[in-house]
Amino acid sequence: MIKINLTRRIWLAFVSLIVLVVLSITIVYPLSIRGTLTEETYRLIENDLRQLLSGENDYFPFQPGFYQAREQRSTVSYSFRLSEAGVSYNDPRLVPPYEVNDEVVRNALEQKGQHGRYETTFDEQTLFYVITKISDSQFLVTYMWDTYRDEMVNRLWERLLYLLLLASALSLFPAIWLKHYLRQPLAVLENHLEQIANRNWQEPLRWEGDKDFERLSYQFERMRQNLNSYDRAQKTFIQHASHELKTPIMVIKSYSQSVKDGILPKENLEQTMDVITEEANRMERRVIDMLYYTKLDQMKKDQLNVGPFPFGKLAYQIEERFRYQRDDVTISVEGAEVVVEADIEQCEVLLENLVENGLRYAEHRLCIRAEQDERNCYLIVENEGEPIDADLTKLFNPFYKGNKGKFGLGLAIVKQIAELHRGSARVENIDDGVRFTITLPKTVKPKPIEPKRKERRKEAKADKKER
Repeated sequence: MIKINLTRRIWLAFVSLIVLVVLSITIVYPLSIRGTLTEETYRLIENDLRQLLSGENDYFPFQPGFYQAREQRSTVSYSFRLSEAGVSYNDPRLVPPYEVNDEVVRNALEQKGQHGRYETTFDEQTLFYVITKISDSQFLVTYMWDTYRDEMVNRLWERLLYLLLLASALSLFPAIWLKHYLRQPLAVLENHLEQIANRNWQEPLRWEGDKDFERLSYQFERMRQNLNSYDRAQKTFIQHASHELKTPIMVIKSYSQSVKDGILPKENLEQTMDVITEEANRMERRVIDMLYYTKLDQMKKDQLNVGPFPFGKLAYQIEERFRYQRDDVTISVEGAEVVVEADIEQCEVLLENLVENGLRYAEHRLCIRAEQDERNCYLIVENEGEPIDADLTKLFNPFYKGNKGKFGLGLAIVKQIAELHRGSARVENIDDGVRFTITLPKTVKPKPIEPKRKERRKEAKADKKER
């Protein structure tokens, strides 16, 4: 495809339009104008013929000869009679030359009706004539040259040429105006794109006027706002991550320096090293959560390995895994027979985060339950305990922590996984505790899994085991 700029496209469009008009006129003009003038010539011939036959004019008034009539816009009429002696004419001076007259006589003999229209070419000009049958042996011929038609065509062509030249000259002004009209919003858009390229997306774009450019500016403004939100989220993520990692790093550094100096912050070396190990594990878990959260954000471009599985297959594994973390809390599983359509690996991470979060607040009981209706499947984790005092609308935001929260990414990961399945996550305070509900659609149509997804699943398994 040929690449040309906007100005050249505008000029090319106008030139193409003019050429198209010229070609259309060149094709249509000979067919329509010449046809119209031909019909007008026959109308003049037949009109004079009617006047002759009705007696309005003197029968066969003075008329120019055959060749003289070519220079004038006039009709010529003559009659001839057929007899055994031959053909006789009322005025031989008006009779065309032999080659034309012979054709006229033949057409007269072959004519079925009273009137007939004919045309012939003589001396490179067209002669129109009408034959009127007066009797079986007498005929009236009225003819007229096409001189008038040719003159009119030539005059119209000349005027048309002037009009085309004038239209071409006048088209320069709308072309120049259109170029500036189209360039103005594009220049504004180009300026904003240049600012975005320089990572300056604070200035909003508003364009009022043309509806098409308004829609374009609206889409551009949405892009700018998304980039701005993404930039703020990225900076916030880095700030929170740095803040959360700073404490364990500081503890590890101070304890290591104390051991190096021969000072034990705890009672003995073993307890001191336990603190260092605990802080290192804590930092490792936070790094793994951050990597997993960013990985989920990138997975929006891919597709999950969605398939049906019984809820109990996953729920009982998680119950067994967390059973001994708190002996005073009973974990129960309900709805084990419910079939869930989801990525089982991602669903496992989702339930782990919900159960781990619920155990921090549960007093005596925690329930993992699955329900379904005609359209959706619901994964529910309820814990018996105090209601949440924090803002429930912000609980799934990254790094937002409740009273006993640790890092603020667990529930954000839950929300990301739910949205990857085209579902949703919500939390609510109930009479005797807190309920987390994950809504997943029953039918999820996954795209074909790319080969790279196998490697990603292996990395997810490795991250899950390290956790």
